[in-house]
Amino acid sequence: MITVIMPDASKELEQYANQILKDINHDRIIDEQDIKKDELSKITRLLLMVQLDEWGQNLPLMHLLKRMDQMNPHSFSGCTAMFVVKSNNQWFTKSFASGLIFILNQKGCRFIGHPLLEMTKGLNNLNRWEKTSGIPREQLILKMGKQGVQRLLHFSGVRSAEPRVTVLHASSKKISNTLQLWHMVRDSLPSLQIDEFHVENGTLIDCIGCRYQTCLYYGRQKSCFYGGDMIKEIFPAMEKAQALVWVCPNYNDALSANLTAVINRMTALYRTMSFYDKTIFSVIVSGNSGSDSVARQLIGSLNVNKGFQLPPHFCLTATAYEPGSIMESPNIKKRAADFAAHINKELSTS
Repeated sequence: MITVIMPDASKELEQYANQILKDINHDRIIDEQDIKKDELSKITRLLLMVQLDEWGQNLPLMHLLKRMDQMNPHSFSGCTAMFVVKSNNQWFTKSFASGLIFILNQKGCRFIGHPLLEMTKGLNNLNRWEKTSGIPREQLILKMGKQGVQRLLHFSGVRSAEPRVTVLHASSKKISNTLQLWHMVRDSLPSLQIDEFHVENGTLIDCIGCRYQTCLYYGRQKSCFYGGDMIKEIFPAMEKAQALVWVCPNYNDALSANLTAVINRMTALYRTMSFYDKTIFSVIVSGNSGSDSVARQLIGSLNVNKGFQLPPHFCLTATAYEPGSIMESPNIKKRAADFAAHINKELSTS
């Protein structure tokens, strides 16, 4: 059973919903009258179909989600979700989705890999796929929608008897609050196999956007034009891992340059393998504020674009400025231990 939330939908979006949900058992929530309080805790699969206005918003949707949360604070805990977002211009689809994914994730919702189907004006977002596949964009979006619904219905988590985790950071071991927080988490994960990589300055060349055919050629060889540690160590570790942990200090409300370069270089690997059976976690520390900005960047690049699963409560965030001040954060050791227990629960079958 899929619960579909689609207030204030256009005729085109309603027609699309009818097409991709044909023969699929589902309920639709259009307005507050459709919310059944005693059914909120039973939602397991959630499809949000969103028509954006000229401000890049859908206020009736936000009202419904807030009302559901007020009626039952666990409405989104334990459910798995995806989005269809339609815009009447070329903007807002990704920014709206990544922001709402972050909010719902903090409420306990998980998201399938590639959880967003975008419909910009004229379906111009499908221009590249139309050229490479030879399939008209109107048929492509229908095919993608049906496939997405099936992936949502048949979703299963990432678990293993011997979970393996790849950890990536670019922080100073002497002064980084973020790395110190991760080490607190790591100390509570003795049963996991952890491959930890320090992405140092000068050891990683950023992607400069090779032609699709070039990237695909090297990707088929599990390689990249620029080689280096990405090919020798990081790519193999990513392939073996059930999860990637991103240790991210907040640099001007964004990822550091080195971690951004890692994500960019992952495109070669992405060309030839699916990340649907892998998940991501993150530890994020900000000097003042903005941890959610970094989290949304990770969501957009890794969950929305690259297709990693996003588990509920995927990130542990904290605020600390002076070196070592992370230890002054309230209940930080317990929060770190709880996050470690959460990672273990998500990944381990034991």
